[in-house]
Amino acid sequence: METGLSGRVALVTGASGAIGRATALQLAAEGAAVAVSWRTDHDAITDVVDTITRAGGRAHPVRLDHGDPDGARGVLEEVAAALGPVTVLVANAVQWPSFDADEIGGLRTALAVNTVGPAALIDAALPAMRAAAWGRIVAVSTDVVEQPMAGPIAYVTAKGALEAAARVLAVREARHGILTNVVRPGFTLTARALSAPFLGPEAVRSESVKTPTGRICAPEDVATAITYLASAANGHINGQTLSLAGGRELVR
Repeated sequence: METGLSGRVALVTGASGAIGRATALQLAAEGAAVAVSWRTDHDAITDVVDTITRAGGRAHPVRLDHGDPDGARGVLEEVAAALGPVTVLVANAVQWPSFDADEIGGLRTALAVNTVGPAALIDAALPAMRAAAWGRIVAVSTDVVEQPMAGPIAYVTAKGALEAAARVLAVREARHGILTNVVRPGFTLTARALSAPFLGPEAVRSESVKTPTGRICAPEDVATAITYLASAANGHINGQTLSLAGGRELVR
């Protein structure tokens, strides 16, 4: 299948994490030049860039703090200078919930980082996509928006708001050749997820048994879905939310 990503410039936020890393590597393997953002883990992002360049691809690291939405335009300008204008944006960066924070304080922080920050970055990226009459935006959410569980209200609220924004963009920007979609990973095997208070090896075994596919989602599963939605192979999927929970949502 021809993805049409060769020569495109993609920005993957939160690429120092497992899902972002896997997505950046897949997009690069399809020929895209990939900017990868990080906030605190410089060593991890350096490894992502080195892995792409060793394989013959083009990559550029850029520091991004979603808590500072005013910096979004500068990030896009830096990427454009290094690789070219961004026409593929994967909004993957996330601030994980704090389980001991007060609800209101946590909500302010979660909305600022998980909703306002990505929205500012998308807004800054739209002019280049409109100029190219082509763009792909993929927002990474969570299946907990649809299948609630006991836990912080703030994180789920922020992700739900991001999904709502994506649906509006899908309607508004399609006439410019820009398609916007959401992916909702379920429980995904990442070191960060496994370290959460309510997860661990026993949760992996339990969820695997309950999932129709018989296994837990891997970062590469999410990356494959994102890569397709972010490519020219996707010519008409727009405004959709794709669950990546192996059918787990069907048996809850």
